[in-house]
Amino acid sequence: MASSSSFLSLLFAAAITLTLLFSYSVKLPFHPRDILPLLPRQVSWPILNSLHSAVDLLPTFVGSASSPSDSLEWKGACFYENTAWMEFHNKTGSEFGGGTLHIKVSKAHSWTCMDIYVFATPYTVTWDYYLLSREHTLEFKEWTGKAEYEYVKNRGVSIFLMQAGMLGTLQALWDVFPLFTNTGWGEMSNIGFLKKHMGASFDQRPQPWVTNISIDDIHSGDFLAISKIRGRWGGFETLEKWVSGAYAGHSAVCLKDSEGNLWVGESGHENEQGEDIIAVLPWDEWWDFELNKDDSNPHIALLPLHPDIRAKFNETAAWEYARSMEGQPYGYHNMIFSWIDTIKGNYPPPLDAHVVASVMTVWNQIQPTYAANMWNEALNKRLETQNLSFPDILVEVEKRGSSFDQLLTIPEQDDWLYTDGKSTSCVAFILEMYKEAGLFDPIASSIQVTEFTIKDAYMLKFFENNSSRLPKWCNDGDTVKLPFCQIKGKYRMELPEYNSMEPYPHMNERCPSLPPKYSRSQNC
Repeated sequence: MASSSSFLSLLFAAAITLTLLFSYSVKLPFHPRDILPLLPRQVSWPILNSLHSAVDLLPTFVGSASSPSDSLEWKGACFYENTAWMEFHNKTGSEFGGGTLHIKVSKAHSWTCMDIYVFATPYTVTWDYYLLSREHTLEFKEWTGKAEYEYVKNRGVSIFLMQAGMLGTLQALWDVFPLFTNTGWGEMSNIGFLKKHMGASFDQRPQPWVTNISIDDIHSGDFLAISKIRGRWGGFETLEKWVSGAYAGHSAVCLKDSEGNLWVGESGHENEQGEDIIAVLPWDEWWDFELNKDDSNPHIALLPLHPDIRAKFNETAAWEYARSMEGQPYGYHNMIFSWIDTIKGNYPPPLDAHVVASVMTVWNQIQPTYAANMWNEALNKRLETQNLSFPDILVEVEKRGSSFDQLLTIPEQDDWLYTDGKSTSCVAFILEMYKEAGLFDPIASSIQVTEFTIKDAYMLKFFENNSSRLPKWCNDGDTVKLPFCQIKGKYRMELPEYNSMEPYPHMNERCPSLPPKYSRSQNC
């Protein structure tokens, strides 16, 4: 016989179901979601998890509010009829004055719900929440200067809705937190996120989960695809995979010297000072770290070059490039620009260029040095300006009659030199080496490898396509024979569209990438 608690749970579940059905036809004093936290945890949490996810932390851009004659209207999560407009004033007697944002909310779907909003200009970010159906106001006592005044006058104040409401946002925070924890809970959270949002499988492999490798079978130019699924880097890679469509979040490349010793070139190696740099490491040192010291549970696949491609690989040129970059910082400057190629086709909902701009604005205020390193210098290069802060960049875009979403789509150029040198992410470092080694000839001059994601890299038709030529130890013991060699990991790695695309001029400069299929247009 079922326990009394199980019976109560069934009753609560039935009540919730009936209430949900009833609420479609009758307005209730509360919405079922509003009382879920009051129910037993074994009832409420499965329902909450089905309604919300980590993605609900992202705000949705609803529009920009400017003059009363051009008021903004939208439907909220709680209040279904909302209007906003900006009133300029000079209550402080300053040169450019300030303003009052009027927000009128009505038609709530229940008596207990609320809407949470984020409000942003290039220089200011704030937030507020609304429980009552009436007109609310948000004061901007003084604009920071002429630039902010002119921007708001022409473009308005950007308004973002936390679509999931208070409860959903708290639930999303609960979902995001474990992604970055170095625990079994964190690992399963990352796996769950990738299954839900990308359709990843994570089928378990038979043991052993580490391959007994013979380095005699590994050659210069062979690609290492790495997927981390727990801890700080696991959480970061999970979000990176979601927006880019890549089923690996890090990469490295193999090199052999004249004496036959095997090395690994890697952009993103953490040195003793905790800095992420470009390094060339002996294979044994690199492999020992991945086996015994990397707590992110890395899953690693070796992608051997095709014999015809290997014959083209100029090992001397590859080594010269690797040594010239050794010790340089990881390519943070252009990391996000390999992902964003189009105005609308690269942002998983509810992400868009407005959300990206608001996040950058927040980081610019909290960590201006970090913001300058991550995107300010790269955005300046796209504008052909120097040393503009992020707010000034947004104002400059406005002056030119362009838009921030258009600015983000300007392709990165491999020969751009940043204040700390050339900027290459993990995959850009490898593909620039391929470029120097002749693999993109004769179209190398029309290829910008800093526009490639990790997915774009493993899709290149550079790798072995004959399983009989793979090393004998490749996928040894696995019941599924992959077209590449997984050398570490409990779960079977997937690389959709692996080894399928010939290089072409201006490759990956205008490609959409929306989940869950991440379809790309031809010759984008």
